[in-house]
Amino acid sequence: MLIATRPRVRRSEPVSSPTEEPRPPFPPFDEESARAKVLAAENAWNTRDPQKVALAYTLDTVWRNRDEWVTGRAEVVDFLTRKWERERDYVLRKSLWTFGGHRIAVRFQYECRDAAGQWWRSYGNENWEFAENGLMRRREASINDLRIAEEDRRLHGPRPDGDTSEIPI
Repeated sequence: MLIATRPRVRRSEPVSSPTEEPRPPFPPFDEESARAKVLAAENAWNTRDPQKVALAYTLDTVWRNRDEWVTGRAEVVDFLTRKWERERDYVLRKSLWTFGGHRIAVRFQYECRDAAGQWWRSYGNENWEFAENGLMRRREASINDLRIAEEDRRLHGPRPDGDTSEIPI
């Protein structure tokens, strides 16, 4: 008698569908993989490409961003499209706060200007939870905004290659 067995899936090769390509590094996270995940998120968001950024999230991802709830990739794309239409010259820095298992917490700062030319610095914290395939299934962001003069800007473009410096408080 033949007994059907399931193929063994290694941690480095999570099961995925054509619409959810695995996104390493995969949980559970250690410090090195958590830092890599944070830098990858920063780099993606600095492209300001909603379609590209949305690929890092599960199809049924759930977000809380400030006071807005977003569910699913399509809503993520809509949200990010609106965000980057009003937040011009957006540039972001993220920093690992802590990690454990399938979760990572970060702090961040970003700067942008509005349609009137006023510059803003936004400070915040995010809590992330990941699926086995390395895609983020939950994101909760708390953010505060500070009006700044253009000459007080700290961020003038994406992080240079090799720069792993912390962001200022």
